[in-house]
Amino acid sequence: MAPMTRNMCPDNVPGEHVVDYYRKRAEGGVGLIITEGTHPEVNAVEGYLNVPFFHGAALDGWARVVEAVHQAGGKIAPQLWHCGGMRGSGDLKVGEGESLGHTPSGMNVPGKKNRHAMTDSEVQDAIDAFVQGVAAAKAIGFDAVELHGAHGYLLDQFFWDGTNIREDQWGGNMAHRGQFVAEIVRASRKAVGADFPIILRYSQWKQQDFTARLAESPDELEAFLTPLVDAGVDLFHCSQRRFWESEFEGSDLNLAGWTKKLTGVPTITVGSISLDKDFIPEPGEGFFSGGDIASIDKLLESLERGEFDLAAVGRALIANPDWANKVQKGGVSTLAPYEKEMLMKLV
Repeated sequence: MAPMTRNMCPDNVPGEHVVDYYRKRAEGGVGLIITEGTHPEVNAVEGYLNVPFFHGAALDGWARVVEAVHQAGGKIAPQLWHCGGMRGSGDLKVGEGESLGHTPSGMNVPGKKNRHAMTDSEVQDAIDAFVQGVAAAKAIGFDAVELHGAHGYLLDQFFWDGTNIREDQWGGNMAHRGQFVAEIVRASRKAVGADFPIILRYSQWKQQDFTARLAESPDELEAFLTPLVDAGVDLFHCSQRRFWESEFEGSDLNLAGWTKKLTGVPTITVGSISLDKDFIPEPGEGFFSGGDIASIDKLLESLERGEFDLAAVGRALIANPDWANKVQKGGVSTLAPYEKEMLMKLV
């Protein structure tokens, strides 16, 4: 199950409706659930209303989610998420005197300095907050943890040369721009040991710019990924808007396929699986667009060839909590299409 923000925690604590939501997906055959994005405890981390925290009282709620998923036979990982410069762009309004979105260089989009450029101490505070979140995930029984390094949020803004023009240890060439995330992974690994899986989600595209790319060639992608593997990433969650699209000319491999080929590390593919329309089809159309059920034959063929190891299903699981069970039994034709109105309820 792919992580999907649902904005259903008005007190920032997952309640029984959230427990039931994830339980149903585990009962429906999902092997690994990656939760909606959750916020570690650090200044200016939020960007949207009613998003669950991953500290304090919220951890008790997450512990109940973990218990329910395990009882249903599933595995679960929380996604830790810092909104970075997207704070102020979402539905959480930033009032006078409140912290602007934190970014590496004060930019949410290239060339426009309208956010707060993080100080050295604020960078360290963010690292510490993520490490505390990873340690908490292991302590309350999660099976793994995912770091949200995709889609133009804080971790991705360090990766992206369009928003990271720092001249210190956290900026510069591709390897240096990755050091912020690499340090989170290294410190987290030290905190939780070798046997707790750390997943990193990353993307070429950004919600600020669909055409943005971290790497234009396999060599550049390898230079980006290698320090992260060395830091201790166990699994890469490779986000594309359309999973079936090849990443580089001359090869049919998608982003997850190239990532696995270059690193030898297991990968997750994601991007409009089982639906015929993108998550964000075009700029300005908003998130979670609707879509009819589509064939998964190409997905299954790529899985059988070992191009990637796991497939993350998103919107189709909102419409069909039992998607996995139905597909395993050959019931693709019985799947319900996803409609955006389904976001109004957590069922």
